[in-house]
Amino acid sequence: MSAGQQVKFYQVGSFAAGNRLLGPELQSDQADPGRANALTSGHRACQGCGEALGARYVLDAAQRAAGGRVIAVNATGCLEVFSTPYPETSWQLPWLHSLFGNAPAVAAGVAAALRVKGRTDVRVVGQGGDGGTVDIGLGCLSGMFERNDDVLYVCYDNEAYMNTGVQRSGATPPTARTATTQAVGEEPGAPFGQGKSLPLIAMAHEIPYVATATVAGLRDLEAKVHRAMGMRGARYLHVLVPCPLGWGTASCDTVRIARLAEQSGLFPVFEAVDGEVTDVTPIRRRVPVEEYLRPQKRYAHLFEPEPRADVIARIQRAADRNIARFGLLGKPPGQRPGAYEEAPS
Repeated sequence: MSAGQQVKFYQVGSFAAGNRLLGPELQSDQADPGRANALTSGHRACQGCGEALGARYVLDAAQRAAGGRVIAVNATGCLEVFSTPYPETSWQLPWLHSLFGNAPAVAAGVAAALRVKGRTDVRVVGQGGDGGTVDIGLGCLSGMFERNDDVLYVCYDNEAYMNTGVQRSGATPPTARTATTQAVGEEPGAPFGQGKSLPLIAMAHEIPYVATATVAGLRDLEAKVHRAMGMRGARYLHVLVPCPLGWGTASCDTVRIARLAEQSGLFPVFEAVDGEVTDVTPIRRRVPVEEYLRPQKRYAHLFEPEPRADVIARIQRAADRNIARFGLLGKPPGQRPGAYEEAPS
C-alpha cells in the first residue's frame, strides 16, 4: 500500500472494524501470516509501550520490502534495554547494539562495508530514541545525512530519556514535567523556546526522504517504510511513540494519545522529498490541545489546582502554527488560522 492511500474499513457487527475484501497487495504487513516478527515475544517493554509497537511494525515492513535481508543497528536506550537482556534477545534479524550517540555512524559503516562487498541486496536500518537521535547522536546523524549514506534511520520519539528515569530531551515539548523539568515556579515544566525539530533539520540536509508518523496510523507507518526502502541514500523516519510510564497515561490509551497528538496539530504527519514537503496527512477531526494534554499526568500542573489558560493558549498557538505551516486542514500552507475553530467533520 502506498503512503497516503486510503482503505475503506467496515463495521463488522461488534466494536471491531475490518475489510476482508482487500487484495494481498493492500493488506498490512502484520496481516501476512508469514511476517518476519522481527521483534518477537520475550521482550520486557512496559505494558502499552508505543516504542515496542512502532519498532515491530517498522522492522517487519522493512524486512518485507527487502526480502528479509535487513541489518539493524540500535542505539542504547529503552528499545535496546528491554529487547536484549543478556544473554537473551527478542530480535529475529541481524542486529547490532552501538553506543548511545553513534548508531548513525555505525549504520553508515555497515552500509559502507556492504557496498565494498558488492552486497546491494542487503539493506541497513538504524534506530534509536529521541535522546540518542535528537541530542547525543545529532552530530553523527547529520554526518550520515551529509554523506547521503544508504541508511534508513528511524527515531522512536517518546519525548524524553525514558530509560534513565524520564529526563528532559531536546524533543520534550514545552511545559511537560520530567525528572529534570519539575512542575514548579512561574513557568513549570520544560521551558518554551528550547529543543529542536529533527524532521525539519533532516529536511534542511535535502536528503532523499524524510517522513513523520505515529503509532495511531500503523498502515501509514508501514507504507512510509516501504517507500523509504524503495529509495537509496539517507532517509529519515520520525515516529511518535507515547510512553505510558513517562507521560503518565493509561497503558490502554497509547494509540488514542498518539492520535490526539496528530489531530490537535501538535505532531504534524507529513512526507518530504529532497527537502520539500510532498504530502501531508490531513486532520480529520480537529481537537483542541486541551483534549490531548488532559489525559497525561506530565501536564497535570496545567489544570490543577487552577487551570493555566494562558499556558494552554500558548500551546494551542503552537499547534495552530503547525496546522498553517503544513496545511493540515487542507488549506494551502502559510494561511495561519486565528482563534481555534472546529474543522468540519
